[in-house]
Amino acid sequence: MSQMEINTEVDADLLPGAYNAINVCLRLKPEERITIIADNDAIDIARAMEHEIKKVGAEFATFIIEDYTPRPIPGDLPQVILDDLAKSQVSIFAATPKMGELRSRASMTYVVDAHKIRHGHMVNINKQIMMEGMRADFIKVDKISQRLIDIASKAKIIKHTSDNGTDIVAEFVPELKWLKTSGIISPDKWGNLPGGEIFTSPWNVNGTFVVDGVVGDYLCQKYGDILHTPLTIEIKDSRIVKMTCDNKELLEEFTAYTMTDENSNRVGEFAIGTNIACKNVIGNILQDEKLPTIHMAFGHPYSAHTGAKWSSTTHIDCVSIKNSIWCDDVQVMEKGEFLPIITSGIL
Repeated sequence: MSQMEINTEVDADLLPGAYNAINVCLRLKPEERITIIADNDAIDIARAMEHEIKKVGAEFATFIIEDYTPRPIPGDLPQVILDDLAKSQVSIFAATPKMGELRSRASMTYVVDAHKIRHGHMVNINKQIMMEGMRADFIKVDKISQRLIDIASKAKIIKHTSDNGTDIVAEFVPELKWLKTSGIISPDKWGNLPGGEIFTSPWNVNGTFVVDGVVGDYLCQKYGDILHTPLTIEIKDSRIVKMTCDNKELLEEFTAYTMTDENSNRVGEFAIGTNIACKNVIGNILQDEKLPTIHMAFGHPYSAHTGAKWSSTTHIDCVSIKNSIWCDDVQVMEKGEFLPIITSGIL
């Protein structure tokens, strides 16, 4: 496949999610241009996106990564793709990551940020997610996210616990900005699709974080959900100081990942999922990090958006399920369920 459109039959099951992506989340207009970057695993999804784009009447170009470069991608995305991206107002990245490809995605998001492109980031997208998280009522998700960020962004301390042993105290300062990525994407901040989270970079984090949902990046594809072999992480002054897990291979790979550079073991992101269409862990970080609960990431803190003064070459998300959350003294969630202070008048 190349930048020419994909002329094959469309899977009807994918169309409601594709409609949401193009019309609700990205709000594509007929006079705009959109670039789709996909891989062989996501050809059917790219096809569904094209179907909805043609209904809008916008110009588009589709690139299938394997037609332009080997995988894992050695370095930046091919220049022909980046050049096309720079001409568009809207873009979608739909692909399964390979080990060592963070740089290639960074080269893409650099262009997205520089040109203020409304970008939907769909790393690890699959049919199940298109039929679950991507079918959310993103208007409601946005309202919940806004109500939650209004409370969280004023908090100095957020505490979260779970029955499985998570017990974390995170500290925040006004200099570090909270962001809402509810699925309604603006030029100011590209977002993952499906959307549904608020996040920031914390000032300091201490305690025990039990990752009993899923871990991110390429480890997600390899291990899926880790409900039965949770990874327990002890954190002091935002750094990993000890980890235990019955899955020794996962423990070894996660340890190596978080030793890549001097900040790979530092908490870079603190987030609360808000996608109410997500009910259970499915073993895919793209959707699971939107589950109403806590996830944290070690590594890069999205400095350009949060205002953090440090960086890392890595970023790996970790989900702890069924958390109870307090923003200062205000409880907003009980065991993975938002309380009425967040949902009243919305659900």
